[in-house]
Amino acid sequence: LAGAAVATAWSTYQSARWRGQQAAESSKATAAHIASSEASTRAGQLTQVDIATFIQWIDAEVAGERTLAGFYRRRFREEFRPAFAAWVATSPRTNPTAPPTPFAMRQYRVAERVRSDRLNTAAGEHADAAEKANQRSGDYVLAVVLFAVALFFAGMATKLRSLRAQEALAVVGWLVFLGTAAWLTTLPVTV
Repeated sequence: LAGAAVATAWSTYQSARWRGQQAAESSKATAAHIASSEASTRAGQLTQVDIATFIQWIDAEVAGERTLAGFYRRRFREEFRPAFAAWVATSPRTNPTAPPTPFAMRQYRVAERVRSDRLNTAAGEHADAAEKANQRSGDYVLAVVLFAVALFFAGMATKLRSLRAQEALAVVGWLVFLGTAAWLTTLPVTV
């Protein structure tokens, strides 16, 4: 009985610790999702700036307004310039196989998009860790229930008059206790 009581206390403690870890990982996942969403929004805004500036440059270039085209070109964002230069190098006016815009070039990268993707990956990892911690907490709760069952059988064995019934319940209680204790040794521990 004492062993089952101690094992129950240990399992309860571990369940609470894993539940705390699950909550912490869930919070980290939520924070990373929010930060990812903010970075994604910012990436979209920056892309829109690039698109708008590029369209103005195209309009000025087609209209032959070199000064105005140069004005817009100088206002391209630093991240956009490598893609634009690579696109211009493909001779898009005369090359039918040239990409339709600089945005189709592999050189077009928005750092906030990369940051958003990285944060989204981290959020998924934290969510996975939270799920594992939740499962482990549930395993320890199951151990508590099984130890309680072992205690129940041990307690009931003392209430019966028949020695055979007492022995049968005690054996069942021991089997549940030992099986659960053996299983408990395979579970990960958090401190």
